[in-house]
Amino acid sequence: MMESSSVRLYSLPFGSARTYLAALLFVAGNIALPQLFHLAPQGGATWLPIYFFTLVGAYKYGWKVGLLAAVASPLLNSWLFGMPAPAVLPAILVKSVLLAAAAGWAAGRFRSVSLRLLLAVVLFYQLAGSCFEWAWTGSLHAAFQDFRVGIPGMLLQVVGGYLLVKHVIRK
Repeated sequence: MMESSSVRLYSLPFGSARTYLAALLFVAGNIALPQLFHLAPQGGATWLPIYFFTLVGAYKYGWKVGLLAAVASPLLNSWLFGMPAPAVLPAILVKSVLLAAAAGWAAGRFRSVSLRLLLAVVLFYQLAGSCFEWAWTGSLHAAFQDFRVGIPGMLLQVVGGYLLVKHVIRK
């Protein structure tokens, strides 16, 4: 079932203070949420929390907000908490940037939100990011880890992202 709905979506410019304020809020979410999920064993690898607010920010407020969150979130988390580990930071940064670009593009192109659109965005960034990771590390096993253990996180991104964009964030 594809429930599609028009929502108020934005494309904030880099010159706007609202862009940086929105990005700051989504970065804060991308810092807090991983800390919560890392309390459970393999919580980060299973739930992929570092991507959640990048998806929501890019879809709701445009690729520029998403890009700021995509780059700042992994770097700040790594610097503050050592997670993600520096060895996996390139792959996570690439996946985050791909996510921001795909979510911003989908929102701008279709001007609506649906579970199907968010599923397509998540599958795109995961597949393209995993291919990059495979090329970067040479390990197919490591590259497709998210597809082995991160399915709950991808579902959280799709369903939770949909609910947040459609029902929770009104402006």
